Amino acid sequence: PSHADATYDAKYGVRAIAGGGRSSARETIGRCAAGAIARKILDMYNGIEVLAYVSKVQEIGCDVDDDTFTMEDVDANIVRCPDQAAAEKMLERIDEIRKAGNSIGGVVTCVARNVPAGLGAPVFDKLEADLAKACMSIPAAKGFESGDGFEGTLLSGKEHNDEFFIDPETGATRTKTNRSGGIQGGISNGENIVMHIAFKPTSTIAQAQATVTRDGQEVELRGKGRHDPCVLPRAIPMVEAMVAITILDALMCQQAQCELFPNEAAADEMPNPMGTTAKREGGPKVAVGSGIVDLKVDEE
Repeated sequence: PSHADATYDAKYGVRAIAGGGRSSARETIGRCAAGAIARKILDMYNGIEVLAYVSKVQEIGCDVDDDTFTMEDVDANIVRCPDQAAAEKMLERIDEIRKAGNSIGGVVTCVARNVPAGLGAPVFDKLEADLAKACMSIPAAKGFESGDGFEGTLLSGKEHNDEFFIDPETGATRTKTNRSGGIQGGISNGENIVMHIAFKPTSTIAQAQATVTRDGQEVELRGKGRHDPCVLPRAIPMVEAMVAITILDALMCQQAQCELFPNEAAADEMPNPMGTTAKREGGPKVAVGSGIVDLKVDEE
């Protein structure tokens, strides 16, 4: 039940009996290899780093600063959660489920730091749309959130909006909060890109379940062999790889579409630089006035 075997058979008329075939997470070895190359290029280009961690196992969450956690923090325990106290609770739950012959799922959070503003597109190739497709193509992935995601629906516009400010050191435009997850209107804004990917419980369990054979006979099945009670720790490198590949692809598109020729417009005619790594030449612009500016915006 819930395996890809039946749908694979329905589509192709054959199924891979040994380990799920192309539906197995074994196929992600190629993704991780490509992701390793993408990470090197991103780091060389702008010091971009992509890090993921297990942020929830069932209802057990954690307290992690997405701006500061490191790969060493993630790999400090086998659950791959930087919050050690939460990791111990997660491990206890996973072990409890394993002994019962069952499985559980949870959430992986991924953060991409030092991504420049301007990556993505406003309509069909929105950056979060590409990231969602990339992450949802990973085996067992069942959900994707960008920024605050569904929790943002509980807020008002005033609460959810990421107010802008000028960084006093770099003069760049920054946001006071990051509920948008570093992407606005499908385009990166230079803040950390934050996303959450939900992974379902492993399909193969040691408990008996009702199923149907290929020739249409109702039977009872109990899984045997080596099967993870929770796939989340193994999903970390897969998520990091797919996010790195997607951001590199967006970066190459940006280079081809908007940066093939230098922008020779006067500095005053160009938008103020945005993001954590951006700098305004000469530092912050001297303020001319202050106060509330009323702007009529027509939206339908």
